[in-house]
Amino acid sequence: MRYFLHLAYDGTRYHGWQIQPNTLTVQAELDRCLSQVLRQPVYVLGSGRTDTGVHASHQVAHFDAELPAGMDLELLLYRLRRALPTDIAPLRLHPVADTAHARFSAEERTYDYFVLTRPDPFRRDHALYVDRPLDVAAMNEAAAWLIGQFDFTTFSKVKGGENHYVCYCSEAGWHPAPGGWVFRIRANRFVRGMVRLVVGTLLTVGRGKLTPRQFQELLWSQRRVEASGAAPAQGLFLSRVEYEEGMVPPEEL
Repeated sequence: MRYFLHLAYDGTRYHGWQIQPNTLTVQAELDRCLSQVLRQPVYVLGSGRTDTGVHASHQVAHFDAELPAGMDLELLLYRLRRALPTDIAPLRLHPVADTAHARFSAEERTYDYFVLTRPDPFRRDHALYVDRPLDVAAMNEAAAWLIGQFDFTTFSKVKGGENHYVCYCSEAGWHPAPGGWVFRIRANRFVRGMVRLVVGTLLTVGRGKLTPRQFQELLWSQRRVEASGAAPAQGLFLSRVEYEEGMVPPEEL
């Protein structure tokens, strides 16, 4: 039977989502704890691969398993919560069709990047503090150029293993948030390193070192070397993964 697991995690101490040799990752911890609780080898596959230090307030992973006798989904979720470290939180668990795929069935994903305009020691691992004023109006003017279908080579890691760099972006903009601002971007897919590179370049616009029109020209140039440096990992959250209607049951109140 195939299941979707919805979860959140603090990525501060993890070397990203994907399993890597001799290092701590979120996927490896899920595999370990699910295998322990279900008493069988279990391997999860996530909707996206977050990088080292990146967080998720909503990640989705699928796995195939047969529940042991006497175990239902509620008990499995309870035991998984007890087995996992406290910086990984399973939120929901439900069966799906055998053809459902956490990554390839996802229709849109949303990322949030948090920027603080005043220092907050309690959020040092979850937001980027900027100590100079930002021209948020200019940043939003630049971000508006991201809406639509474009080749995002400019905002991708070189040789990131992608088959192509075309994404359809349906939302991109800065919004007020406690202590500062949040940049929200929603698209059908993201190429490796895209959000942090977009944010880093938009912050360059906000500091007055790049105009919104120059930002547009960078996007259209499809030349990675032209973009500003990537924003630090700690401000980035995978915040929503969406599927076609009926694949994910409505949340119970």
